[in-house]
Amino acid sequence: MKISFENPDKINGLMTIVVEESDFQSEVEKTLKDYRKKANVPGFRPGQVPMGMIKRQFGTSVKMDVINKFVGQQIYKYVQDNKIQMLGEPLASEKQTPIDLEKDAPYTFLFDIAVAPEFKVTLTGRDKVDHYTIKVDDALIDKQVDMFTSRMGSYEKAEEYQENDMLKGDLRELDEKGNTKEDGITVEGAILMPSYIKVDDQKKLFDGAKLGDVITFNPKKAYPDNDTEVSSLLKVEREKVKDLTADFSFQVTEIQRFNKHAVDQELFDQTFGKDAVKSEKEFREKIAEGLKEQLAADADFKFIQDVRAHCEKKVGKLAYPDELLKKIMLNNNKDKGAEFVEKNYENSIKELTWHLIKEQLVAANDIKIEDNDIKETAKEAARAQFAQYGMTNIPEEYIENYAEEILKKGNSTDALVDRSIDRKLTEILKNVVKLNEKEVTLDEFNKMME
Repeated sequence: MKISFENPDKINGLMTIVVEESDFQSEVEKTLKDYRKKANVPGFRPGQVPMGMIKRQFGTSVKMDVINKFVGQQIYKYVQDNKIQMLGEPLASEKQTPIDLEKDAPYTFLFDIAVAPEFKVTLTGRDKVDHYTIKVDDALIDKQVDMFTSRMGSYEKAEEYQENDMLKGDLRELDEKGNTKEDGITVEGAILMPSYIKVDDQKKLFDGAKLGDVITFNPKKAYPDNDTEVSSLLKVEREKVKDLTADFSFQVTEIQRFNKHAVDQELFDQTFGKDAVKSEKEFREKIAEGLKEQLAADADFKFIQDVRAHCEKKVGKLAYPDELLKKIMLNNNKDKGAEFVEKNYENSIKELTWHLIKEQLVAANDIKIEDNDIKETAKEAARAQFAQYGMTNIPEEYIENYAEEILKKGNSTDALVDRSIDRKLTEILKNVVKLNEKEVTLDEFNKMME
């Protein structure tokens, strides 16, 4: 076997592999012998089928499979041994001439290889990168307190409607004279929240409503651009709402008012665990502590994005083997076609550039990802998911179990590894570059992340 590699422009490579008979013959014979042992041919006992018959039936396909496997192994061995930074998969070259496997070797195979552009990126204390601290002020803590009190709130019955109350009552379709329409739409126990009515004159009809009151309103006028809302209220198919113009009577049978939970010991215990905090002051301090941790993670995410932008600017525009990469991309997305490739190619190159930059930063800082790193990242993801629902006092064993479930989903492994790399890289680079510290409010930070 002979192998050579040409790469005159540093990014478009041509690999030539000349395969001799001795490279594959023994493996072909071994495979055919295995076929013979298993062959079930009428008139012959198992394992006694003539080898000539086996070769005629399977010889060419076995030879092709063995050679393909051998060539693939040699490509990746050469790439690894010669430290060629190959992008994507090797493609059969357009310069390839047809190969007749019925003829004796040697066979010559040509492959186009996309090679990463050569560049060098380093970060030192001379590199200045923004790093944000998000202020945990009283207003932000108030929002969290409001979220916790709302989450543990409850409904109680009321006598007179106020803004945001929920009404329960009986809906009846009316005729043109304002009387209940015979065979019209009737819904008993319909639930209505006037606060969500879009049109003011329809919403005002419910002001001051008391138990037993009958209000006449028009659902179609109340929700002029939302047939789904009307069909849900009236319990009819959406198609029937299209031509509905009738008024309806709504007799109030129940008024439910939502009350937030008091800021008391029960709330403290439910939020952070029994006796973890014992006063409103401690409660707010505990919330602030959690917010600082959460917002620090958000700030770290922004930091690594700013590191990316800084490095991309340092590196500048890189030359890629565009034509070849587009062929590789099309080969991997045959079902989506050339239009998909053209539409997404530029963005894929941006992501590829950052990937190559990050590889250099990881190598320069000797970052290695262990199983424990991935597990910690999975636990971080679990905590973040629970925190979205205001669940902050989850026992560690539940976090562990939830993380294990995340890890069992094989499709999430790559994302967890990537996130683990980002976490380690962030912590290291914060001690490498010069941080341009900035303090911002959460609103200001969110606007930057839009």
